[in-house]
Amino acid sequence: MGLSLFWLENMHHEKFHRLFKVPGPIVTPVIHVADQVQVKTNIAAALTEGAAGVFLINHDYGIKTFLPIIRATRERFPDIWLGINFLAVTGRDAFPILGKLATEGCQIDAYWADDARIDERMDNQSEAIEINMVRRDPGWNGLYFGGTAFKKQRAVASKKMETAARHAIQHMDVVTTSGVATGEEANHDKIDAFRRGVGEHTLALASGITPNNAKTYKKVDCFMVATGINRTNDFYYIDPKKLGRLIEVTQQMEPHNNG
Repeated sequence: MGLSLFWLENMHHEKFHRLFKVPGPIVTPVIHVADQVQVKTNIAAALTEGAAGVFLINHDYGIKTFLPIIRATRERFPDIWLGINFLAVTGRDAFPILGKLATEGCQIDAYWADDARIDERMDNQSEAIEINMVRRDPGWNGLYFGGTAFKKQRAVASKKMETAARHAIQHMDVVTTSGVATGEEANHDKIDAFRRGVGEHTLALASGITPNNAKTYKKVDCFMVATGINRTNDFYYIDPKKLGRLIEVTQQMEPHNNG
């Protein structure tokens, strides 16, 4: 997709929306990977309902087992926008793996890290800087979604949310935050603080989005969603009707103005 320079310039939210040709929030279902057949079924449902792309995440096993599924998915769906999350792995370790995949002809469009190592208590973001230095080297040119004040990570004080977001925009393409747990709605005060902190930068939300509440998160550019579109009490399979309703809602949402 020719994204190698985007992260060097910062990802302005209008550029992000132009990439996907969608004015409102982009919907990217998150697939908790079980096996190749399950991934194929979910991606087929996502494509049928008009999702912009998908993320795959390896909750149930390690990277070594995950990689053949990633390769098979890219081979089967060569044109889909495909993002990856290696659970609990920062970009420092993920980017070289993505670079190796790219040399094999398996291009991944985005990496989402649960923890981008932003420390709102410090002026010097040394760990985030180190991650970006690693990112320069391996030959991978996708988008970096960096978890900031993210679920299951170190707690961030409410008064520091805007500061965390302001630091984050210097070190990733898409600042990515969440509610306090999987499936939990994000506090709207938190999202307001993040939008102030990121300004014109791109903001993603990775928990708690449903067809019923999506319109209340109009300041968010990307919805990374699993629980809100999955079958009831099912961790592994998308409910096409729920996903279709969510996409229908987002198609009616106007671009935000950061206000």
